[in-house]
Amino acid sequence: MQSLQDLYRFSQTLSYSEQVMPTLFIGHGSPMNAITDTVFSQNWHSLGQSLPTPKAILVISAHWLTKGSAITAMDFPETIHDFRGFPQPLFEVSYPAPGDPALAVETQQLVQPFDLHLDHDWGLDHGTWSITRHLFPQANIPVLQLSIDYYKPLDYHYQLALQLRELRKKGVLLIGSGNMIHNLRLLSWDQMENNYGFDWAIEINAVLQQAIVDHDFKRLLDYEKLHPHISLAIPTLEHYIPMLYNLGLKDKKDELMFFNDAYVGGSLSMTSFMYYQ
Repeated sequence: MQSLQDLYRFSQTLSYSEQVMPTLFIGHGSPMNAITDTVFSQNWHSLGQSLPTPKAILVISAHWLTKGSAITAMDFPETIHDFRGFPQPLFEVSYPAPGDPALAVETQQLVQPFDLHLDHDWGLDHGTWSITRHLFPQANIPVLQLSIDYYKPLDYHYQLALQLRELRKKGVLLIGSGNMIHNLRLLSWDQMENNYGFDWAIEINAVLQQAIVDHDFKRLLDYEKLHPHISLAIPTLEHYIPMLYNLGLKDKKDELMFFNDAYVGGSLSMTSFMYYQ
């Protein structure tokens, strides 16, 4: 895994196109990364210092599943604590970033003929604020969320992302927030701090990364054929789908950088990547 020092040194050498914002896929892992000093949260903070300041942030989070696609369109989205059984300080976190209703309407028009509902009820769930509070701790940049229509095939999400690509040219930072490998039922709780991955998790993670490097997105959309044990790595799709948005957001001029390439508890991959110019 890239160390904090390695990522910081690398981030200092980055020069970004003034025309196109980067796009991130971030393995967000446990909500506790929001309030604890882990190598993952340290790297998010370091990366945030190197990123160009966006005009707005649009996050596709694994934790907002809907029937039909929706985008938050309120002036001040609520900080949602969508979990149970964690310490009280986590429930006290507030990330008071403003929304951007005008951008929500613009995005709705941009993605036609996709039907995008303007939502005024959801807010920012932990798939968003657990990472944005490290990337942009001042919470002074508008943040919106795009829901995952869980009733649509994977290609729907990829095709929708192609329509969203134009937002990168408008100063919007798009973030997919999930985990490439995510099986909480198989977590080894005594291996949470040791960058420990089960053999199948390491193998599948390597296959996924290689497909991303090769731009072989068709394989990733047809994920069930990737590996004999793929159902262990991706038992459900909500944490996998946000990554597909980043694939659709890729521009032919983009460079690729992986970071936080590590495992938690055997069956969770924190592997993250950025496309940038």
